[in-house]
Amino acid sequence: MERWYLKNLKADLGNISNSLGISKLLAKLIVNRGIKDLKLMDSFVYPSLEKLHNPRLMKDIELGVDLMKKSIINGERIRISGDYDQDGNSAILTLYNGIKRCGGNVDYVIPHRVKDGYGINERIIKEAKEDGINLIITCDNGISALDAIKLAKDLGLKIIVTDHHDVSFAEDQEGNKEYILPEADAVINPKRPDCNYPFKELCGAGVAFKFVQVLYEEFGIDVKESYELLEFVAMGTVCDVVDLIDENRIIVNEGLKRINNTENIGLKALINATGLEGKQINTYSLGFILGPCVNASGRLDSAEIAVEMFLTKDPELAKEYAEELYELNEERKRMTEKGFKRVIDQIELGEFGDEKVLVIYEPETHESIVGIIAGRVKDRYYRPTILLTQSKDENTIKGSGRSIEEYNMFEEISKCKDLLIAFGGHPMAAGVSLDIANLETFRERLNGQASLSGEDLLPKIYIDVYLPLDYISFNLVEELKTLEPFGKGNPKPLFADKNLSTKRAFILGKNQNVLKLLLVTKNGRTIDGLYFGDIEEFNRRLAEKFGVDELEKLYKGIDSKIRIDIIYTPNINEYMGNRNLQVIIQNYR
Repeated sequence: MERWYLKNLKADLGNISNSLGISKLLAKLIVNRGIKDLKLMDSFVYPSLEKLHNPRLMKDIELGVDLMKKSIINGERIRISGDYDQDGNSAILTLYNGIKRCGGNVDYVIPHRVKDGYGINERIIKEAKEDGINLIITCDNGISALDAIKLAKDLGLKIIVTDHHDVSFAEDQEGNKEYILPEADAVINPKRPDCNYPFKELCGAGVAFKFVQVLYEEFGIDVKESYELLEFVAMGTVCDVVDLIDENRIIVNEGLKRINNTENIGLKALINATGLEGKQINTYSLGFILGPCVNASGRLDSAEIAVEMFLTKDPELAKEYAEELYELNEERKRMTEKGFKRVIDQIELGEFGDEKVLVIYEPETHESIVGIIAGRVKDRYYRPTILLTQSKDENTIKGSGRSIEEYNMFEEISKCKDLLIAFGGHPMAAGVSLDIANLETFRERLNGQASLSGEDLLPKIYIDVYLPLDYISFNLVEELKTLEPFGKGNPKPLFADKNLSTKRAFILGKNQNVLKLLLVTKNGRTIDGLYFGDIEEFNRRLAEKFGVDELEKLYKGIDSKIRIDIIYTPNINEYMGNRNLQVIIQNYR
């Protein structure tokens, strides 16, 4: 059972309201998102490109741009080494278009997920040397590629790292950390401990965008031209699930405007192939429809398909690529469902007991989807989850982890690096590879060192404001749109009301998967509440608490004793020219 918490962050809401010209409720919601500085609040409410931070504040960015500028002027060969996911795809497109605009002789390479694994590697370095490449620039990877980058320097290559992942570190017996940077000519990453850039949560494409902005300035190109790249950067920002606050909010807000009016032939083709043509593209469209299609190419085929789709000027070729990506994503969905079922079967057989950190080996699962499945398992059991599968090397297993807020996965895995072949990631997600002989030791050590309490392992729902349904209005719903676009770090606001009586319940939808409740407010007003969750579980819990007879009365529209507390988001239902207020029920008890 989840625990409900009412957020109670203190702030002078009156001052914020007056300073920004917004209601106290909106001020409260912004404070609840951890934004305390009035300047950042202004940027949140009124996002604009003029409020982006100065990219030159980023450590090593001027050094890296100077190297790139000299390579371009000297006609040297430049190669981008990217990553196979949506953020890596977006970062490649950002750098490729930006360097080309400055006259650079540039190409790109993407490691194969299965054959190469994540990030720049020795094969890529050696091929670059053989191909006569003078300068390599990484994007969305490289911060942990210590050996590969040392090889590049030993071979006489110039190398610039642009990344946003956490920096590797060694820890002494007292717990002091010594951060370890690759030996590149420039290491551009806002998460460097010695980087004073004011915003640390850019995605890989965001860091690449900053690099291009400085490059344009150095070549005398109007920086406004860099804004044309924001449709790619916005996709990477949403799909890499970074916090949509500060600069990320500006990037996504501006990027969505451009996506909805895009002239990019490949993006148009993908929008059409996924059935989104003529519809408003929002963060959901990017994160759950378009982005997964782009990711599918790197999971099941070659990630180059997606990059080429966005670069091509041939509408027929773009259409072919887009349809291929759509089909790949459909196949990825089918594979994910089968893999998820196999993992759940393992867990339900009781193999993992009361382990706080789930480390699961499922050799039949394709390594490209282990991260997706790990995320679903984590959501279901609210446990940090690492799912491992067989790699192409006989004795090596590899996989991905997804975490909960209370567990810094990157740091905890770092304590086990003596057992690993490779690892990298963030507090909330990580990738690892290890010898299969170390699997049990890895599992035991992670669980042995985990300080998670029983309270930590209960799902937590954080309510923004206790707001009785009588306060809901059309104006309120419209005002909440000021907070869009929603995403990680800026979720849809959650409100709560308690002890609500219910006049009647209906089960709706072609698949009978929507529950509609007629809720009665304290003032006797009736409002529709829609629930899209597990209806069988809803009925079971109510029957257990109030009795089967009372549940039957509810569905028949007869007065019952049923009272419920709900967490909800207000909404406007528009149908046949009529507009009605309703609430979407997120949780109940």
